[in-house]
Amino acid sequence: MKTVYIILLSLISYSAFSQVEISGTVLDSKNIPIEGANVYIEGSYDGTTSNAMGEFHFQTSETGLQTLIVSFLSYETYKLEADVSMFITITIKLREDVNALDTVVISAGTFEAGDNSKVSVLKPLDVVTTASAVGDFVGALQTLPGTTTVAEDGRLFVRGGDANETQIFIDGIRVFTPYTPTTNNIPTRGRYSPFLFDGITFSTGGYSAEYGQALSSVLLLNTIHEPEQNKTDIGIMSVGGSLGHTKKWEKSSLSVNGSYINLAPYTAVFPDRNEWDKPFNGGSGEAVFRRPFNSGILKLYTAFESGGFALTQEDINAPEGVYYKLKNNNLYFNGSYRGVLSDNWTIFGGLSYTYAHNDIQVFLDDINDTENAVHAKFKLKRRFSNRFKLHVGAEYFSTDFNEKYESPVTDKLSYGFKNNISAAFTEADVIFSKKFALKGGLRLEYSGLFNEVTISPRLSLAYKTSKNSQISWAYGNFYQNPDSSILKFEQDLQAQKTTHYILNYQLNRDGQIFRAEAFYKDYKNLIKYNTEFVGLNSDFNNQGFAFAKGIDLFWRDNKSLKNIDYWVSYSFLDSERDYLNYLEPATPNFANTHNLSIIGKYWVENWKSQIGLSYNFASGRTYTNPNLDGFLNQKTKSYNSLSLNWAYLVTPQKILYVSVNNALGFNNINGYQYANSPDVTGNFASRALKPAADQFFFIGFFWTISEKGTDNQLNNL
Repeated sequence: MKTVYIILLSLISYSAFSQVEISGTVLDSKNIPIEGANVYIEGSYDGTTSNAMGEFHFQTSETGLQTLIVSFLSYETYKLEADVSMFITITIKLREDVNALDTVVISAGTFEAGDNSKVSVLKPLDVVTTASAVGDFVGALQTLPGTTTVAEDGRLFVRGGDANETQIFIDGIRVFTPYTPTTNNIPTRGRYSPFLFDGITFSTGGYSAEYGQALSSVLLLNTIHEPEQNKTDIGIMSVGGSLGHTKKWEKSSLSVNGSYINLAPYTAVFPDRNEWDKPFNGGSGEAVFRRPFNSGILKLYTAFESGGFALTQEDINAPEGVYYKLKNNNLYFNGSYRGVLSDNWTIFGGLSYTYAHNDIQVFLDDINDTENAVHAKFKLKRRFSNRFKLHVGAEYFSTDFNEKYESPVTDKLSYGFKNNISAAFTEADVIFSKKFALKGGLRLEYSGLFNEVTISPRLSLAYKTSKNSQISWAYGNFYQNPDSSILKFEQDLQAQKTTHYILNYQLNRDGQIFRAEAFYKDYKNLIKYNTEFVGLNSDFNNQGFAFAKGIDLFWRDNKSLKNIDYWVSYSFLDSERDYLNYLEPATPNFANTHNLSIIGKYWVENWKSQIGLSYNFASGRTYTNPNLDGFLNQKTKSYNSLSLNWAYLVTPQKILYVSVNNALGFNNINGYQYANSPDVTGNFASRALKPAADQFFFIGFFWTISEKGTDNQLNNL
């Protein structure tokens, strides 16, 4: 027995003798002690927590090379690999976890609209509940600062840039023909249904190196990742009808949406200034197929539209009016895959194809144009750590445009162009701390048509000034080839260029957001020509230039007033251009110096209704009065429009919706048309160019048939 005691005592003594003391202090980046941090040896039960002074100490029997782990909530886990004998009186500084929700977000020039965004200024539902939008996502975005009111056009004019300078992408892939074609003084609409998208990013400048061929802005639309349930949507409207259905299977889902619009009954009840031979009518269809995999998701999106109209418009130089007829067919296909290759690598690949065909008749002249376009993109993302991520990618654009012109007084003409653009880009996200982040990138493009290489650096910085506020700064060069209206006549040109400088301040509290942004844009190599209208007889060059500068303000609040959600946006723009056939530098006729939007929505519980209003104001736009000296020498009166809507919840699945644009009947004027020749007094007669219809009434009944119903009263509006 004595021998056993001696052996046990020896083992206990050996064990006590072999214990190693581990000690140290845990601090944050400001050398403030962290209490309660977990400190332990990886793969063992040896460890402790730090005290109020940040100090820790414990013993371990582990020997040799070991890993010491230190972790604490909202901080990055610290790992130190060394011999245990080195874990004595060490000082450990934990860095803040930059994945936390309160980490700084680079936001200069960017508006987020989506439920999954950290800083969202709009929700997907805002697109269809904003009174002036009439269900068009472009209409909703026109209530944001940075956009310009060009009511007779309908497209996005951003910060002194014309509408062709904004490009639209669906799931990261380019849309070449995003708007329905139209004619003078009749606004166009976006082709695509807002019900199929759950995220919108609207960059008014300074956007990522991933996107090119846009001088002013990019609009990114993301289709719904995964629908919640099977459902059918039925819409009966004063101008047509719509039908949509979503089907979920175990491993995939399909959403389809179709609509038909015919304005003939509407124009019969509410005639406008045009003499309609055939009011607009057409049908469209969309479909999204989704197939999730263990490490990614495949999306296939397609949209088809066919429509047309014929009318005679007033013209001061044509007493009988100008006859215009249009027939359009458009097909868009988009396929994309986004997935995870490993813990640190993700992959994205996508392809789009666009087919657009227009048959146009003006008087007795026939114009027939066809565009085939392809966009392919491949991108890799490498996550080195929470603080450093690198993106690399390449893409290819191909456009084949042909136009045929036939007139009774001229020979048949055929012209067009083929353009191939190859691009590569790289971009790094560097998060130095929860308060300071950087995004830097470089884009390289080669145009086969111009045999030209362009290099575009992009840089954005963001610094968090308080818990709820931050400032951001962005700079970048942006290139864009001239559009088809120029290239179909002349290809011996260069890419147009602009440089953006943006300074942003943002305050984001619960239910409230405020943004203030100043910008400056410098344009070079813009297209100029020497004829009244662009054509085969025009001489073209790249000697145009321009600048645009201004301030954008935005405030949204759904917290202060019960059941009321509202936002106010204001833009000041100072812009001057010398491009196209301008005789001298001047403020372009699409630029308003002041733009103001006030949007309000009020939920009336007792009525089960949402009442909305949208007021838009824009200062006058320039036009040329030939009776006075100078070019673009006059301004129209200010634009005003008050739109109202009312949505009544019949049941959680049935909604009656009524809206009226320009409810007060403001007499807005877009500009003036002058006679080609002076009268006997030597003056040029004129007529005001007014909207085709001063007011637009819309009535719709929307019915959703779903398995689970809906919790959001207006979710299916």
